[in-house]
Amino acid sequence: MSELFSFIHLPAIGFAIGIIIGLTGVGGGSLMTPILVGGLGIPPAIAVGTDLLFASITKSFGAVAHWRIGNVAKRLLSVLIASSLTGAALAFALIHELQPNIEALNKVIKTSLGVALFITAFALLIRPWLLKFRRTHNVTASEQDVQGNVRATAVLGVAIGAVVMLSSVGAGAIGVTALLLLHPSLPITRIVGTDIAYAVPLTAAAGLAHASVGHLDANLLIGLLVGSVPGILLGARLSKRVPEVATRCLLVAALSFAGVKLVA
Repeated sequence: MSELFSFIHLPAIGFAIGIIIGLTGVGGGSLMTPILVGGLGIPPAIAVGTDLLFASITKSFGAVAHWRIGNVAKRLLSVLIASSLTGAALAFALIHELQPNIEALNKVIKTSLGVALFITAFALLIRPWLLKFRRTHNVTASEQDVQGNVRATAVLGVAIGAVVMLSSVGAGAIGVTALLLLHPSLPITRIVGTDIAYAVPLTAAAGLAHASVGHLDANLLIGLLVGSVPGILLGARLSKRVPEVATRCLLVAALSFAGVKLVA
C-alpha cells in the first residue's frame, strides 16, 4: 500500500465510515471490513484484525461517556463480557487451527462476514417494529438487569463473541436488537450503553488475538483512525437533520449488497 494512498484515501474512507457511525450508531465492522476486503483488496484476516482494533479505539470514547452518565447495566455487562470473550476464544481456536491454510481461513472469514452482514441488515429492519412493541406494551424500566434471562444472555454473548472474532461484525445492531428482546424492562439508553461498553473489551481482545498471528496492518489502522474521529463528530450533528428512516434504509441496502458480494 503506497504512502500517498495511506495519507489521502484511508483517512477519507475513515471519515465516510465515521459519518455513518455518527448517524446510525452502526457501520464500523459492518461497512469497514467489506470495504477493506471488497474495495481495497485487503486479505480478509488482516481486514478483520485491523477493523477490530479500530472498533475498540473508537467505541472506547462512547463507552466512557455512557458509563459516566449511568447508561451501563453492570450485571448485564459482566455477563456479556465473560460470555463474549469465551465465544471469541472458541472462534480464535478455529482460526489458529486454519492458520497454516490461508485460503481456507480467508474463505471462512469471508463467509462469516457475509452471513453477519445479512443478520445485521435484518436486525436493522425489525428494530422499528421492536421499539413500537415496547412502547405499545408500556414496558417500564427496572433497576434489575439480566433478571431471568442469564442463560439466554450468556448464549447470546458466546454467539456474538464468535461472530465478532470471525467477521468483526455483530456487537452493534445484532447485539442491541437481541438485548431489546431479552431485556424489555431495561431502558433503551442502558441497552445501547451496555452494548457499547462490552464491545470495547471484546473487540480489543479479538483484535489483539488477530494481531498476535499477524492479522494487522498498522498503517491501515492509523490512516482510518485519522479520518474517523471528525467523521463521527460530523455524523452526530447531521443525525438531528437527516431522517432516521433514510439512513436506516441506506445502511440496510449497503449491508445487503456487501453480504451478497462476499457470499457469492
